[in-house]
This record gives sequence, structure tokens and C-alpha cells, in this order.
Amino acid sequence: MGGLSPAQAARVLRSQFARPLTIRLARRTLLATPRQLGALAHGAEAIRRARHTRPGRNVPLRVTVRSASLDRYLNRLAERFDRSTIDSSLLLRNGKPFVTKHRVGRALDRARLGRALLRSLKTHDRKPLSVTLRRIEPGVSRSSFREIIVIRRSANRLSLFDGMKLRRTFGIATGQAQYPTPLGNFNIIVKWSNPWWYPPQSDWAKDAKPIPPGPGNPLGTRWMGISSPAVGIHGTPDAASIGYSASHGCIRMLIPEVEWLFDQVDIGTPVFIVP
Repeated sequence: MGGLSPAQAARVLRSQFARPLTIRLARRTLLATPRQLGALAHGAEAIRRARHTRPGRNVPLRVTVRSASLDRYLNRLAERFDRSTIDSSLLLRNGKPFVTKHRVGRALDRARLGRALLRSLKTHDRKPLSVTLRRIEPGVSRSSFREIIVIRRSANRLSLFDGMKLRRTFGIATGQAQYPTPLGNFNIIVKWSNPWWYPPQSDWAKDAKPIPPGPGNPLGTRWMGISSPAVGIHGTPDAASIGYSASHGCIRMLIPEVEWLFDQVDIGTPVFIVP
């Protein structure tokens, strides 16, 4: 600024300070002017000090930034570049499991970028700022869905899927007309090996006594209760009932097959029962 009049120095200061800041974000190059960011250079103050300072010495140019303006700019950037996550969801298509695609989210680190912008403004540094967006993984993705059971009541068939891929299908027995197996979306909520059978509160089980584990147990050797009251997937000593509507609402399986299925599924496994 040496040799310049105060008016000339003020014009140079305004021109130099007004240079935009360069932000590289999501493969785009953005320009932000100090005015957009709420920055004000106190040029008149610096010029007054320079007039009373020994020639050749540096006089700092003080810069203040209105936080409200900077916050508005950062919020606009976030609105433009942030992306919310989308969780996968499980549904049936044509009687088969279908898991929707998830979406990874992203978020601008507003605090970090804000600090970098302040530093550039106050030090008059106009080197480009490279900004990365924080990756946000969804809570539920396609890989979150493993074992899924689909029961087709009218066909007396139970199919086990690994996600959307069929693993194995079994013949089963479902409920009689007067005790139909419920339709809907359920989950396995309990697993018992060698269960006791306890008579339900139903007319058909009136006066019945509990039956301990063993060959005569109507539940066989495994019980997987679902989130429908008193309904579950279990073994049966009555192999001849498989393929028919013969139970009191539960899903019967051959004992070796229910033992295999028991080892494949966990608490929380989805169970779809369709007509």
C-alpha cells in the first residue's frame, strides 16, 4: 500500500478482500464471496494505522464475520448437498420376499467447514477448500435380511429364503377350517427344544393335561412360536397330517425337517403367512 493515497488504498483493499473463496464439494466447485459469508474487512481502521506506522511494516487487516450470515450460508449448502438415508424394507411380491434397496446418506460437516471459512477470511487466504461429505450408513440394508419364512396356507407349503433367494421348501399341515392358521406378517418370538405341550384356552383342549417332552408330545421336538397368540411352527408325530389342513391353527412339520429349520432361524425371523 506504500505510496498510495488513503482513497486508493481503500479501493485496493476492497478489491483484494472481495475475492471469492473457492469450495470444492461433491465434485463441484463453488464460489462464495466474503459478503455472502457475512465478512467485513475494517479497511479504514487499517489505513489509519498504516499512516502512523514505520514504512515497510505489515499492518493487519481486521476482519469480523456475522455468525448469522455464515450459518445461513452453511445451512443452504447442507440443504443442497445433504442426503438422508433410506432403509431397506421387506415386503412380498408374487408370494416371494422382496427387499427394497437402501440408500446411503451423506452430511456436510458444517462446523468444520465454518471454521475453515473463518480461517480463510481472517488470514486472507484464498486457496481452494476441499470438503468431504460424511457418509451415513442406513440402519437397515438388504444384507440385514437373512432368513425369511413364507407359508402358503392353501398349498400347505413352507419356504425358507435367504433374503430373496429360495433355500428350501417343505410340506406342512395348517389349521382346520374351524381353527384356521392366521394370515399376516409375523416374527419368531421364542424357540424351544423338546418343549412341553400345555393345553390352550380353547374348547377343543378342555380337560387336557400338559404333556412332557417325549414321543407322545404333539409338538414333536421343536417349537418356534410366532407373534400370533398360541401359534407356532412345530414338529408332529402325526406324519400323515402333513399336506392337509389338520391342526388347530399351528404349522406342523416332519420332525427331522423342523429340527433342521430350527437351527437355521433366529428370534426375530420374519414369517409371512399368505392364503
